[in-house]
Amino acid sequence: MSEITVAIRYAKALIDLAVEQKALDKVKDDMVLFYKTVKANPQLSAVLANPIISHSKKTKILTEVFGSRVSEVTLKMFHLMVNKGRGEVLFETSHEFIAQYDVKHNITYATVTSATALSKANEAEMLKQIQAATGGTVKLHTEVDPSLIGGFVLKVGDRQIDTSVASTLRKIKKEFAAAATI
Repeated sequence: MSEITVAIRYAKALIDLAVEQKALDKVKDDMVLFYKTVKANPQLSAVLANPIISHSKKTKILTEVFGSRVSEVTLKMFHLMVNKGRGEVLFETSHEFIAQYDVKHNITYATVTSATALSKANEAEMLKQIQAATGGTVKLHTEVDPSLIGGFVLKVGDRQIDTSVASTLRKIKKEFAAAATI
């Protein structure tokens, strides 16, 4: 079974358990903390994935690092996964948990890249439009890329809207090149 499949199953089980324990938001915060911590410390990921390191040593490390910072539900899930030999999928499980939580709560992530920084009014209007289109909560991330010349590129999920001047110029160049070869 692939790591992703295993991670999805553990994430679903953890969501169900957290809902049952009325601790879903706390466990989500724990998963975000774990995800960010492991992402910032690849050595921790290497320890969890290393088959030579004993399960007891891994659970001790997890308890020392996260014991006072996460809920008991989360810590028990960490220990269960490590003891089942699934320490290497903890990171992916945290990622899948966050993704499933977002789906359950209709949270969408969007990124808008513009040639210059958006004004607060433009950012608020874009957020309002995206929320109206998606019908849920949107977490908008903004980026600046001067090479766009003007306009913006909006990515929402797997969709992209490109209104940049650079993109328009590329299209015109391609049309001229196609017309010149005829």
